[in-house]
Amino acid sequence: MARDTMTYESYEPDSFDNPPKGPVGVHRGARSVMARLCPFIVVILVAALCGVGAWAWISGEYKNVVGGSSQTVTTSKSDSSSKAETKNSTKDDSSSTSTDSSKDSTSDSAKSDTDSDTTSSNENQNSDQQSQQSEAIATVNKATQVRVVNATGIQGYAGQQADVLQTAGYTSVEATNPSGTLPASSVVWYQNETDKATAEDVATTLGISAVEQVQGLAVPITVVLLN
Repeated sequence: MARDTMTYESYEPDSFDNPPKGPVGVHRGARSVMARLCPFIVVILVAALCGVGAWAWISGEYKNVVGGSSQTVTTSKSDSSSKAETKNSTKDDSSSTSTDSSKDSTSDSAKSDTDSDTTSSNENQNSDQQSQQSEAIATVNKATQVRVVNATGIQGYAGQQADVLQTAGYTSVEATNPSGTLPASSVVWYQNETDKATAEDVATTLGISAVEQVQGLAVPITVVLLN
């Protein structure tokens, strides 16, 4: 007896012949390679981390890691402190330099002022001396009236001495004979203090050493010539 051949068309159609699209229930589509490998990778990583942690704990390497972090923090703080100290030192040096510069500047200024005062004082002294010399020279007034008295008994001697004075620049000179009381030796008399320098110049010109102030003279300067 031959067996009947059963084919797909031999069965009545039912709900399983038109299933919905996509996986339903236990009927899921095939997953990707990464989705299948991801659990294994996670397990391997966790195991590796656990192994590294256990090794670090047993060998004591974790202390170096912690110590290294602390040392880094300490080093950072030390560097900050060193920078702060360096900055403060720089400020102190700058302040000290500024103070020293101010002191040097003040000292130089004081020295300059002292030198200026000394120079000014010396210039004033020199100026005063020059003024005194100029004043002494200026008080020799060769226009002052001078009378030459001949008490020597030598005729014409007073005229000769008057000519000597005129040659020296004196413009008002007269020669006369003596009258009244005469001195013991040749002398140049002057009446006022302002005529003293002129009288001394007259005495020097005529070679007479005695110069005296006498009140009541007829002229500002009188020259008495004696042997």
